[in-house]
Amino acid sequence: MAEQTLKEKTAKGLLWGSINGGIQQILNIAFGIFLARLLSPGDYGLIGMLGIFMGIATVLQDSGFSTALINRKEINHDDYNSVFWFSFSVGIICYVILFFCAPLIADFFGHPELTNLSRVLFLWFLIGSTSIAHSAMLTKKLMVKERTKIEVCSLVVSGFVGVLLAYKGFAYWGIAIQTVTHSLVGSILRWYYVPWKPTFTFALRPLKEMYSFGVKILFTSIFAQINANIFSVLLGRFYKEDQVGYYTQGNKWMTMGYTFIWSMIGNVSLPVLSEVALDVERQRQVFRKMLRFVSFISFPAMLGLALVAPELIVIGVSDKWLPCVPVMQLLCIWGAVTPISNLYTHVLLSHGKSDIYLYSTIILGLVQLIVVISMLSLGIYYMVLAFVVVNVLWIFVWHYFVNRYIKISILDVAKDILPYCFIALIVLCITYFVTKSISNIYMLFIAKILLAMFVYGIFMHLADSVIFKESFTFLVKRK
Repeated sequence: MAEQTLKEKTAKGLLWGSINGGIQQILNIAFGIFLARLLSPGDYGLIGMLGIFMGIATVLQDSGFSTALINRKEINHDDYNSVFWFSFSVGIICYVILFFCAPLIADFFGHPELTNLSRVLFLWFLIGSTSIAHSAMLTKKLMVKERTKIEVCSLVVSGFVGVLLAYKGFAYWGIAIQTVTHSLVGSILRWYYVPWKPTFTFALRPLKEMYSFGVKILFTSIFAQINANIFSVLLGRFYKEDQVGYYTQGNKWMTMGYTFIWSMIGNVSLPVLSEVALDVERQRQVFRKMLRFVSFISFPAMLGLALVAPELIVIGVSDKWLPCVPVMQLLCIWGAVTPISNLYTHVLLSHGKSDIYLYSTIILGLVQLIVVISMLSLGIYYMVLAFVVVNVLWIFVWHYFVNRYIKISILDVAKDILPYCFIALIVLCITYFVTKSISNIYMLFIAKILLAMFVYGIFMHLADSVIFKESFTFLVKRK
């Protein structure tokens, strides 16, 4: 593939990824505000308790084969077809098991209402299992425009359903039906936009060829889901559902910001890095440019989100959710560095090193679990703080492994990342002190955002940032 063609595909992917992420988060914010005002922390807490079961079931039905498809150099109908039937079969098996285990889940958390709630909510991953192969094709072929349409339509339809049910007094059922509707609409649209369709044949050969790579991704993803949902489980078991709700709400707003950033590059980075995996020098250059782009966006966006968190929560979802602000601010630090960690893992996956990805994630999960449990008696704030510290420091572990394959020094990475981090911190400090005297919460919220954006732009211009100029030039040309 010619250099210009790869650049064009990457640029197109980044553009549509930005559009996709932006529209999604606007919709998420809009529907999230309505739902949070209509529902209680306890309603969110009940849904949050089931997150780990949904996450693991989703991982099992995928079993790492979608990532294996994306990473595969040569791919045909049998490859997609085998993954489709495997995913659908595992989805059915997982749903049946969890359906009958629902009373046990309810007993564990001490909430009988979780029995029926979980049986409905778990339909989410069963429906989703019918379009995993289609989703892999969308990513493999960099069909980011189509993914945008799918995600936006799914969010709009499911959002209206959730808000309507919450308004009618269905409480946590509104969130559950919203989640299932999102999966249903998304699956239908993936079938519509993807030209490939499954056939009633099943070849075991493609699964065998992808098994070694896929099974490691499977176990990695299981541990990643455990890591991501450990707070909901511990809080649900040892604290009241309100505490789970506050954590879930804070994490939700952080995730909106993080998802917007990662949606710009996440669907592009693995295919592009895999494309240049045989040329170490070229891959190193691509990786470093992706690091600079992510840092340029991630640090000001996520740390800025932490800065405006008090005003955002009060204005958006009312002061009844104020206890979630400290949790949200801590998680924003994690959200700022997570895209960097993800890029490291994509380099490893582009070289087929799913075993390293697996073992490192398992060890990370065990360390997190030990540290978080040790903080259990101190409360949720210190648990989240410990979680964030461990994840930030783990970047050095990812770097150690990636350095083996693309020979990149920690100093080069620091040159790519730290300038954006330091400038973002300086800008936010300036913004905080300049706006400190503003008493009106609405004016304060707007002033913080506008001033931070303006000052950050000035700093980027004075620093003669290449990424800043390239991004600005690209957007102007697109217009």
